[in-house]
Amino acid sequence: MRRFKTSSRQQEEIMIELDFEKTGGLLPAICQDAETGEVLMLAFMNKESWEKTLETGMATYWSRSRQELWTKGLTSGNVQKVKEIRVDCDDDTILLKVEQIGGAACHTGHRSCFHKLVEGDKLTVVGEPVFDPKEVYKK
Repeated sequence: MRRFKTSSRQQEEIMIELDFEKTGGLLPAICQDAETGEVLMLAFMNKESWEKTLETGMATYWSRSRQELWTKGLTSGNVQKVKEIRVDCDDDTILLKVEQIGGAACHTGHRSCFHKLVEGDKLTVVGEPVFDPKEVYKK
């Protein structure tokens, strides 16, 4: 198992026992840029993707649409190298602090999946895509 950043002020060490059962086997995983704090995306992890992330140090999720493990960036090259992992107080939400390699976390080519700003009753796309998804995914 890989070791990730720990605090020098760490008060107690406890075993990791995430509660996958509470939410039907999938836990929300918030992905944040480790340096800037920018929220890049929200995905889901099952026990297998959690264990693969711990083992490899690369963010691996469960694709609900494809029903398979999904290591972020294997197709696009925009991989997420995990720098730190936090778990919420109820052991049912994961926060990954990552180094976003390749510049974009979103499949639309934007840096963040949260590139739509609510302005009144409209959405405004903020920022330009870093890559063209039609080129990268050949769809």
